[in-house]
Amino acid sequence: MELSRLLVSDKCFFPPPIRYSSSPALSTLFAVNLRNNRRRRRRGFCSASNPDTLIAGGDAVVAGAGEKREEDLKSWMHKHGLPPCKVVLKINLATMILISRYITLQLVKIFSNFLTRVHGVGDVAFSVPNSLVVTLERVLGNETVAELLTTNKLSELACLALYLMYEKKQGKKSFWYPYIRELDRQRGRGQLAVESPLLWSESELDYLSGSPIKDEVVQREEAIRKEYNELDTVWFMAGSLFQQYPYDIPTEAFSFEIFKQAFAAIQSCVVHLQKVSLARRFALVPLGPPLLAYQSNCKAMLAAVDGAVELAVDRPYKAGDPIVVWCGPQPNSKLLINYGFVDENNSNDRLIVEAALNTEDPQYQDKRMVAQRNGKLSVQVFHVYVGKEREAVLDMLRYLRLGYVSDPSEMQSVISSQGPVCPVSPCMERAVLDQLADYFKTRLAGYPTTLAEDESMLTDGNLNPKKRVAIQYVRLEKKMLHACLQATSDFINQLPDHSISPCPAPYAPFLK
Repeated sequence: MELSRLLVSDKCFFPPPIRYSSSPALSTLFAVNLRNNRRRRRRGFCSASNPDTLIAGGDAVVAGAGEKREEDLKSWMHKHGLPPCKVVLKINLATMILISRYITLQLVKIFSNFLTRVHGVGDVAFSVPNSLVVTLERVLGNETVAELLTTNKLSELACLALYLMYEKKQGKKSFWYPYIRELDRQRGRGQLAVESPLLWSESELDYLSGSPIKDEVVQREEAIRKEYNELDTVWFMAGSLFQQYPYDIPTEAFSFEIFKQAFAAIQSCVVHLQKVSLARRFALVPLGPPLLAYQSNCKAMLAAVDGAVELAVDRPYKAGDPIVVWCGPQPNSKLLINYGFVDENNSNDRLIVEAALNTEDPQYQDKRMVAQRNGKLSVQVFHVYVGKEREAVLDMLRYLRLGYVSDPSEMQSVISSQGPVCPVSPCMERAVLDQLADYFKTRLAGYPTTLAEDESMLTDGNLNPKKRVAIQYVRLEKKMLHACLQATSDFINQLPDHSISPCPAPYAPFLK
């Protein structure tokens, strides 16, 4: 889980800062200094985004004279227009003790004594004014330039990342300093305290061996590199924006690795707003992700309203509950690459199976025409959704049977028929089912571990966080593959005669 999390509150005020004396300070997620645990900091009730907040039992102690503290994110937002709201920032108790080779973080609960009200469906948890929302329209000051940039070679994420990279160079002089400091603290880590695989080392990417997602990560990194190489375009097309920065052009001021880190951080917290102009559709919203938790079965979304971005909750909350939002209909592959986590209960999770008609088949053009008539392509991608593996296998069988038709007269019968009808002999059906079963077995054999071994490893409480997330991901992938194989085996068992050998198929379709 991320270090800070938005939770429900019934108060939003700033009493005199207090400090409790009986608890050591909580170190930041990326720079632990055990000697600093004795340092004492002052904080206010309304926000606890700073990880050095101290809350424990005992009497309140007034902070010592001369102590200096930086303004926290929520205080900064209130000063610049955030209206009273029903949330506070707090460390999440459910965030287990994280153990790695280098550090142990003991996450402590705070503010539990100050949160009492239950909030109902439709309540507005917070409303962030547009003056505190970062969009391309805000960054470039010109919607036409924003649309021109994003319809050519650069994505919104690349432009937003570049802007905040230059702002970070300004340090405390930047208006966005408190927000950038919070993004730095999170470092693109998702709900499981793991950043996107885009930032993993090669050895860490090996945790995903056998899964197509490993190639997806490599392809995404190549796409980010192409955007990095085009960054100077922004500099020249939006020169007025960068006149305030006394720095070099982007590719000279920032290395690719720094840009990739910024890109991943922006990717993990950007909000996709609906019913707004192109220049405003991707937005960075303080109090939004990553301080909000994503959940696939939640329907609450950050929405653009008059002059603000607000969150209306979709369920009752008791005080102290973490606030969740919908992440959209994304499979776990997207959740892992974009946000660094997987959802065990994700009904949108899916596998991809690619089938293709054999281009060397003398009847390829006829089969291609029949496939298109039935809404399929000569190279067809099948989405296998979790819990619907049997239906997906049935859909694949109809397509594969077409590829197995070899007799010209049978092909003419298929062409003249209405709907996805193919004559199926017992030996052809066995051949089609055998090819599909072999495909699922081959994919499962490509993983270095079995499903049972994954289950066993996940019981290890000291498992590296990245490895744990990777195992969770490939485990869910394997479960879907096993369900597909089981469905295929069930169809084989339903054949009337198991002694029939599969028909030869010189132009069988391909599965990838």
